[in-house]
Amino acid sequence: MTNVVKATPKALQDAGDIIRKGGLVAFPTETVYGLGADALNPQAVARIFEVKNRPRFDPLIVHIADFFEVEHLCHSPNKKAEKLIERFWPGPLTIILPKSKVVSDIVTAGLSTVAIRMPAHPVALNLIKEAGAPIAAPSANPFGYLSPTTAGHVREQIGEKVDMILDGGKCPIGVESTVIDLTEAEPLILRPGGLSLEEVEAVIGKVKLSTTDYSKPRSPGQLPRHYSPRTPIKILKEAEFEFPNVEIPKKVGLLAFMHPKEKLPYEVVEVLSSRGDLREAAANFFTQLHRLDAAGLDIIYAESVPEVGLGRAIMDRLRRASGDVKQY
Repeated sequence: MTNVVKATPKALQDAGDIIRKGGLVAFPTETVYGLGADALNPQAVARIFEVKNRPRFDPLIVHIADFFEVEHLCHSPNKKAEKLIERFWPGPLTIILPKSKVVSDIVTAGLSTVAIRMPAHPVALNLIKEAGAPIAAPSANPFGYLSPTTAGHVREQIGEKVDMILDGGKCPIGVESTVIDLTEAEPLILRPGGLSLEEVEAVIGKVKLSTTDYSKPRSPGQLPRHYSPRTPIKILKEAEFEFPNVEIPKKVGLLAFMHPKEKLPYEVVEVLSSRGDLREAAANFFTQLHRLDAAGLDIIYAESVPEVGLGRAIMDRLRRASGDVKQY
């Protein structure tokens, strides 16, 4: 199994060398851990799909560390893109723009657009600089399963399949980036994430929120079932919270938004935020689900959270984890 290496300057140099030679490096961002390869090397990018068992129709996000790369990878950004980049990069925002010819079709799943972002994590930024190339990176996990927010999660899920795992600690935001399509007249958020709809609209005005899944996604995270634990998961309606209206198997877990006010009939309870803070809940979301998934349960019940701010991203992940996107 691949060793987990603390992200020292020497380790970052070694990781950059691996990327340049066509290898794969798992690394932390402020959102989740990514599985990175040289975005301009189609053979290296193909390894990402093989390791993750990811369908080739699902496009990847390209990570950059310098603003000049936008014009290298994309056709002329529009005014709204420029405003968002100035306000939110580095940060958890992915922008979709028309791609340039240097971007391979394997990265974009044959689309004429490319998803690009500048991460805010120092390890990610330094790795991109050491590699000397933009890095294509989906989450560092098998396709469709829970995203990793620690180096340990990466090692447990794909540790034997990557060349290096850089340990930069727990990811502070804990859910993937927000993805916004700026190729049409009206901006469209394809995936809610670590930057809220309200924050985006404060900069560029009204933005639509996609409520449709695509057989050929324009963004990662658009498939009806995604971000799933191996244990079945069901979202509780408010009336079901104390006593779910289903047959209770032997071992049942609960993913609670806040601490339950009284003892409930669950084998294991994981709490997203004791004070009901949505940022804290997002940061803990995948970590708590990993714990529940490892607890040997028959089913996991999940409490809904308010769908404002980062609550939209949490509920998006919960719906896709349960395969219940009809609730949109």
